[in-house]
Amino acid sequence: MVSTFAPSERKLYQKIADRLRDYIVQGDFKVGSRLPPERDLTQLLGVSRPSLREALIALEIEGSIEIRMGSGVYVAARPSEGGARTGTHGESPTELMQARALIEGEAVVLACMHGKKSDYRYLKECIDAMRASIEANRPPLEDDRKFHHRLAKMTGNGALVRIITALFDERHSPISAQLSERSENHGTWDAAVVEHEAILQALECKDVIAAQTAMRQHLLCSQARWLGTLEARTGD
Repeated sequence: MVSTFAPSERKLYQKIADRLRDYIVQGDFKVGSRLPPERDLTQLLGVSRPSLREALIALEIEGSIEIRMGSGVYVAARPSEGGARTGTHGESPTELMQARALIEGEAVVLACMHGKKSDYRYLKECIDAMRASIEANRPPLEDDRKFHHRLAKMTGNGALVRIITALFDERHSPISAQLSERSENHGTWDAAVVEHEAILQALECKDVIAAQTAMRQHLLCSQARWLGTLEARTGD
């Protein structure tokens, strides 16, 4: 049987990175020079700021540019003529968090319906463990993962467990890991813990609307923390 699936299309951040690389190759942006501000680049390329930021991260991973805290984005090296295009460094963080907000925002409804006291105790233990790790200056990523994994299991749907876990683990891809390294700190994790507590409170009250709202708010805030930090680094 012939497959009806088309080859995977290049991700938007790859296409934007390719266009920026072309400007560098052509000499419009010279090695050592500072790239124009984000607002100018978005107008030049006709793209959104989140997509541009993802492209910049991809180019930094490849060594073409350097993002300097509070200073801007600088050309670090001139790619060779006709060189390789930007490779895939994982899913778009923006699209990833949008997908999580949609899927986990619905899955939490089932979790709210089927949750038991033992589940709530486990989720509370995850939150307490996250807080302890933060106080010890350790990233609480594993307990964050356990929290979301348990919520997925509370749905009673194995397919959702696999999907939600896979989406969470995508944060280890190069582009998401790079963003996490820059953005995660004591303050951002504190905010995440508060958001987890709001989710748990809604679950314990069996308040479906509040649980959906809290979950979506948490994931959209996580997205903002990821990409908002890059804006602070570029000084734009």
